Amino acid sequence: MLLDSVETSLPEELRITTMATDSHFARSLIQLVLVAAIFAALPLVKSTTDSSDVQALQVMYTSLNSPSQLTGWTSGGGDPCGESWKGITCEGSAVVSIDISGLGLAGTMGYMLANLVSLKNFDVSDNNIHDSIPYQLPPNLTSLNLAKNNLSGNLPYSISIMPSLNHLNVSRNSLSQSIGDIFSNGSGLATLDLSFNNFSSDLPNTMGSLSNLSSLYLQNNQLTGSLNILTSLPLTTLNVANNHFTGWIPVELTSIRSFIYDGNSFDNGPAPPPPPFMPPPTGRSHPNRSHSGSSSHKSDADGKAPHSNGGLAVGALVGIILGSVSVALIALLVLVVCLRKNKRKGTGARTSGASLSVRTNSVNTEMQEQRVKPMAAITDLKPPPAEKVMVDRLHAKNGSAKRVKSPITATSYTVASLQTATNSFSQEFLIGEGSLGRVYRADFPNEKIMAVKKIDNAALSLQEEDNFLEAISNMSRLRHPNIVTLAGYCAEHGQRLLVYEYVGNGSLHDMLHFSEDGSKILTWNARVRVALGTARALEYLHEVCLPSVVHRNFKSANILLDEELNPHLSDCGVAALTPNTERQVSTQMVGQFGYSAPEFALSGVYTVKSDVYSFGVVMLELLTGRKPLDSSRVRSEQSLVRWATPQLHDIDALAKMVDPALNGMYAAKSLSRFADIIALCVQPEPEFRPPMSEVVQALVRLVQRASVVKRRSNDEAGFSYKTPDHEAIDMSF
Repeated sequence: MLLDSVETSLPEELRITTMATDSHFARSLIQLVLVAAIFAALPLVKSTTDSSDVQALQVMYTSLNSPSQLTGWTSGGGDPCGESWKGITCEGSAVVSIDISGLGLAGTMGYMLANLVSLKNFDVSDNNIHDSIPYQLPPNLTSLNLAKNNLSGNLPYSISIMPSLNHLNVSRNSLSQSIGDIFSNGSGLATLDLSFNNFSSDLPNTMGSLSNLSSLYLQNNQLTGSLNILTSLPLTTLNVANNHFTGWIPVELTSIRSFIYDGNSFDNGPAPPPPPFMPPPTGRSHPNRSHSGSSSHKSDADGKAPHSNGGLAVGALVGIILGSVSVALIALLVLVVCLRKNKRKGTGARTSGASLSVRTNSVNTEMQEQRVKPMAAITDLKPPPAEKVMVDRLHAKNGSAKRVKSPITATSYTVASLQTATNSFSQEFLIGEGSLGRVYRADFPNEKIMAVKKIDNAALSLQEEDNFLEAISNMSRLRHPNIVTLAGYCAEHGQRLLVYEYVGNGSLHDMLHFSEDGSKILTWNARVRVALGTARALEYLHEVCLPSVVHRNFKSANILLDEELNPHLSDCGVAALTPNTERQVSTQMVGQFGYSAPEFALSGVYTVKSDVYSFGVVMLELLTGRKPLDSSRVRSEQSLVRWATPQLHDIDALAKMVDPALNGMYAAKSLSRFADIIALCVQPEPEFRPPMSEVVQALVRLVQRASVVKRRSNDEAGFSYKTPDHEAIDMSF
């Protein structure tokens, strides 16, 4: 009140001035509060690091034993981009560079590096990091530097999927084995340093495709063979010193500005051009005679060069002349003989030439087949029928000759008979659908039930009838108790159909993932039996059949179960009907289901080793009850292989991975051995996956060890049944 009375007693001008001052103060105070609020809210609106990047860095930090040198890093939470973690560079919310070289770090790099999809530079050189290089590396790197560590093993296949990689340095580690064909997509690579390791074997063929490679360091390894693969590369620096290279030094390499090659077993000097009609010398190796240099090469130790400036010696000149005359006379004699033979045989020679071509192809095939290893003795496997495949000549309307393999042991059906058996391929008879077409149940008059695959002609690569019949001939000769038998076929009116024996208990995929009420669960015992049976089927295809049969579409949906839960592998040999050169179709067959091996998903290359990988994924399904790809799960668990592989050797983590439907009814040792087999099969590098014969032997040992354990009387059913209190009866090993 006193202030109010004082204010009223002030002159009018002073009152106006005071009010203006108060208003200005209030506005300033409001502005100050707003500025403070903005600064306080900055951490909330600031761009945070991508969660996948954060997770990968947290795993890496833990794998490196949480070192204090990495200031700012943490194993939980944190914001690498906003908190300036040591060695981390970001663009927006993405980590684009990791440079933590020379910090004395130990441990490993972790298993989630592939999450760093925006990473361009990765440098962990000059540390004490050990173990092997993670097989899943950041896919979009331009520079990878792992030099001066204690890394072992070999180069991971994931390097082949880095199209932007420009600089790769893995020098001064303990890497070994062959370098591997991992450079097919490395056209952008400019610097490659593999020096001071223990790499062995010859240089891979794909190294010749490094069209932008300027610097190559291979010194101090155990590499063998020749350098011919490098002749087309635009190299300015090449160091191959202290290896076991042999042969001549290619002339093309002598122009390289910096070329060091001492400490090998090269023949003396650069490769000379061979004299006329004379092969270059072979087998003359002179260890420790090569020298470092860029363009000059010394002569032999006695001071006499192979080619002197004075020209050829008289003896050499006479020898060349005599050799030329001799070769000319021989050529003339051969020409006369050929002319006389042509007169005698006339047009018959053309026919015999075609026949010779067929015989030559047959011989070449037999020579290739010799490389297939014989299968270990398995008592319940039968080799394919011993009948000899004949090569017949058919004449098309245009007179061109075609070849069809025969005999075909499968029955030939008419379209009309198959339409009758399937009620004109009605929806009620539909039992499945695959990449090649739909599968129908067929009821024949003799009460025989079959399964008919009606092939969509758009999916075929072999449209001509004789080629289709050749594939049928091969498929019909596959005989194994764990392979669905091709009983018949139909090839008329433009239709292509396959008739199989009917296996009536559904697929393994449905049994694991689509059990209607959950009351019928495969026991652990039954799951191991399924794995063993399908392994034997693949062993038969890979190592018994000549030539080897690659399945190319191995998945749980193609493993059919009979009433005794014995597995029967379907679609064996069907890959011959699909395009081998069109990756899109092949990827649809396997890739989208999560069974594809890395080399197949990346390059379309598919081998028996790719089948082994797919088999490992099916074993993971049996172990975990999970699908290979499951988008309904959290991101880190959507890919079964990526989620499960790091935990296969951790007994505590392994127990948590097991299919909950088993209710713990399994033997811990059996589970551990099963996981060990999986780990071998799903290795990213094909050459390290075991042949199926070894997988079969490992599973047989697993079953034999388990057979000594007393089983309950109802174990034969292979199921565990839920009791009213929801406790499963154990019928596993």
